[in-house]
Amino acid sequence: MCANYTPSAQAAWEAAFRWTFPVGQFKSESFPGYTAPIITNEVREDAVLATFGLLPGWAKPDLVRSTYNARSETAYEKPSFRHAWRRGQFCIIPADVIYEPNYETGAAVRWAIRAADGRALGIAGIWESRAVSNGIQYSFSMLTINADDHPLMKRMHKPGEEKRMVVILEPGSYEEWLHVKPEHAPTWLTQFPAERLVAEPAPRGAARQAALI
Repeated sequence: MCANYTPSAQAAWEAAFRWTFPVGQFKSESFPGYTAPIITNEVREDAVLATFGLLPGWAKPDLVRSTYNARSETAYEKPSFRHAWRRGQFCIIPADVIYEPNYETGAAVRWAIRAADGRALGIAGIWESRAVSNGIQYSFSMLTINADDHPLMKRMHKPGEEKRMVVILEPGSYEEWLHVKPEHAPTWLTQFPAERLVAEPAPRGAARQAALI
């Protein structure tokens, strides 16, 4: 699961993706309901700014609180996700850092997780678009898989809960992922190797204090 991440900055984006950095502003940390860049598989194959939390045409805006992640095992049948899944509306969400809660101290401590080689992470997702008063609104959800046996991600979230993680794509597979057929998509949804990720505590209080020094 991931409800908070750092969208890729322009330098990291340009080093990892062939798509042009999107025009427009977005916050340095993204939460459900925020706008962030994604790479879609529309005909024009471009990067767009989209709402974090999938919004089908029938949905009210507050649905983002429950659609920012999609369970890959059931996305094809869930009302919120099945339209995007069945139409093969797959996307890539560029992220420099993802954040997850770690309870090993007995309390929730935010941890930052990033690629060990410093590259941007390409997270697999699904996207939607719909007409709004000022144009087209894009939205997206990150696809997740079970992580009960993942050496790093099994340490995140509350004890006793199923462990989940977002699907991180191999850098060389981005083009193929965008054009995969829905019936073949499950074969792409695998765990990213723990040894290729680094993680450390990143509590909000500590970050604010560091910024003041």
